[in-house]
Amino acid sequence: MNAVIPSRAKKTLLWLQAGSCGGCTMSVLEVGAKGFMRELQAFGIDLLWHPSLSEESGSEAIEIFEDVAEGRRPLDILCIEGSIMMGPDGTGLYSRMAGTGKTTLDWVRRLAPRARYCVAVGTCAAFGGIPAAQPFSEDVSGLQYGDGLEGGALGRDFRSLSGMPVINIAGCAPHPGWIMETLGAIAFDEFAATDLDKLGRPRFYAKTLAHHGCDRNEYYEFKASAEKLSDLGCMMEHLGCKATQAVGDCNQRAWNGGGSCTHGGFSCIACTSPGFEAANGFLKTPKVAGIPVGLPLDMPKAWFVALAALSKSATPERVRKNATSDRVTTDPQRGKAGRE
Repeated sequence: MNAVIPSRAKKTLLWLQAGSCGGCTMSVLEVGAKGFMRELQAFGIDLLWHPSLSEESGSEAIEIFEDVAEGRRPLDILCIEGSIMMGPDGTGLYSRMAGTGKTTLDWVRRLAPRARYCVAVGTCAAFGGIPAAQPFSEDVSGLQYGDGLEGGALGRDFRSLSGMPVINIAGCAPHPGWIMETLGAIAFDEFAATDLDKLGRPRFYAKTLAHHGCDRNEYYEFKASAEKLSDLGCMMEHLGCKATQAVGDCNQRAWNGGGSCTHGGFSCIACTSPGFEAANGFLKTPKVAGIPVGLPLDMPKAWFVALAALSKSATPERVRKNATSDRVTTDPQRGKAGRE
């Protein structure tokens, strides 16, 4: 029999959408066999309101916001999805919450200090994301990071009631597991500031690179590169793949049962990183003197150039041929000594 969690012990969650396409909500609805609502229930989280999932609307929803803002109803987790519209001139008037007479910026600044934890769901809420691309970067912001990085809508010194900065579940959209594992850790009081990286992202997925676990890694090791998107080879050299520069365990946990960007034949665009929307080189790798501008995060350029040259000189014929094909054309062969 499942244990019944007393209502007083349950954590409360309020979810707001700011400047958002709704993709983060769509992502989290894919979570697990039980689904989002049942997983929240299993964690002992009471969903006060969500714009797409809750029955309350109009005055009923506004009453919930006011009760939290005025301290009449405790709030454990405030999740905000989407970019914060700061313009024009810092007023936030580009985005008003219907029926309240207040901007989304006003509500975020009223509600965030009342929450034990403040969670930015997705890169838009974390760093500004797509809506913060030029020419709108000065009018759009993340919760604690904006165009000038530290600061954002809440300010660099903001801390929630738990003493934590904003938890940035960056990704466009973030994996549903990243969202639910963060909420679960909070629900069981197992989340601390030491669990965040230097940009406020949960380390359980930000401690690795999207490159790790990629099924094209043999091609990467030999620098056997794809020349067009349908090719099997590594997409870093020519097709703008940034998996060696982006944090995330995207290739180590399945999306929708078994996929990832690179597994599906598409370059990693580093969507967990601030400023990815302004990156030079979507689907085409920018180069200087034939050397890719974006190199692996923790490798000096000279080392990379030397290793790349050595790797290419040792590339097996099988790997070289398959890299520029849309299917395996050359199978592994026995070596001269009779071994595979």
